[in-house]
Amino acid sequence: MSGDRGARVRIRRSRAIGVVMLVGICVAACGVPADGGRRGELRGWVIDTPVPKPDLTLTDTNGEAFDLRVETEGYLTLVFFGYTYCPDVCPVHMANLGAVFGDLIPEVRDRIKVVFVSTDPERDTPERLRSWLDNFNRSFVGLRGSLEDINAALSTILLPGVAVIPGEHGSEPLIGHPSAILAFGPDGTARVRYPFGVRQSDWAHDLPLLVEGF
Repeated sequence: MSGDRGARVRIRRSRAIGVVMLVGICVAACGVPADGGRRGELRGWVIDTPVPKPDLTLTDTNGEAFDLRVETEGYLTLVFFGYTYCPDVCPVHMANLGAVFGDLIPEVRDRIKVVFVSTDPERDTPERLRSWLDNFNRSFVGLRGSLEDINAALSTILLPGVAVIPGEHGSEPLIGHPSAILAFGPDGTARVRYPFGVRQSDWAHDLPLLVEGF
């Protein structure tokens, strides 16, 4: 019996460590940048040193190769790394963007690409990913690929890598992932990021400015 109790304690301790890791990843992705955050007219967090768009080729929900740099050249590109089974951050981010997209004038909307990169490619099948994104906006791009490639891309844009935290007693795993959306301007560099909690009114305010290469 004492052995069983010890095993349960170790499982609970492992689970607690996993949750702390997950929270740490979200904090690292959303923390205040060195310059203190908001600056000028934008309501997102301004990045002190612009980040180049990663050289990343993955597979879209139609099974076609998608070269991130080539396919989004000249567009304002909002890139988010998450997964469809996410219980909170991912659906809230996508729902807010989807709601704002419906109200944008075509001259702005048509110059924006939203790219969702799955951090759970094993469960996020092309069909599930497409169906999930369609709940928010049918124009949103869904991409899948190896975690090795995804983590390499995250490293180049200075975001924490993916952490897979096993579920307890057969439950589904949790996926630690960055909780910020990076906004890459038409010039291919990201100067602004949007942490979890950004409001629809902030997106509605910033997107027209970002399209013009603010």
